[in-house]
Amino acid sequence: MSLDDIGKFISSLDGVLTLEPQPGDGSPEISWGDLFFYYAPDGVVPRAQPFATIVTKNYPDDERSRLDRPDTYRVNIAVGAATFRTLIGREPREPVPRESETDDVDPSTADVLIAHPVYAGAGWVSVVNPGVHTTPTVHELLRSAHGRAQDTYERRTRSK
Repeated sequence: MSLDDIGKFISSLDGVLTLEPQPGDGSPEISWGDLFFYYAPDGVVPRAQPFATIVTKNYPDDERSRLDRPDTYRVNIAVGAATFRTLIGREPREPVPRESETDDVDPSTADVLIAHPVYAGAGWVSVVNPGVHTTPTVHELLRSAHGRAQDTYERRTRSK
């Protein structure tokens, strides 16, 4: 699955606002070319974290996925604590045993679902270059994350 394919899939979900920072739009240079997905049917960026992102490069303190390789990107999905436990087999905030530091999975391995290298504690998972093994799961997790973001948006809208 290409970066464009996954970006189009997420953007096709109802009410999704896709932000793609670019030079000259006031966004930090480090974010240029990455994609941030929000549930925002009104087109206004909510005061919330995105439900998914696609990053195309290493960030400071987030280099273990080796996104500096050609044609390499990482899909990041906010799955929440319960789904994280089911997928990863531990609590999001539970420390990873020292000897493995990455749940025994190299975070640069393509087409493998892993705890997010930085944001696992917040219930995020990641996949570098989703392929035949992870695409169905990634689609399911993205739909679920979108649904949770939609529920949150609707609760906030009703409470105003």
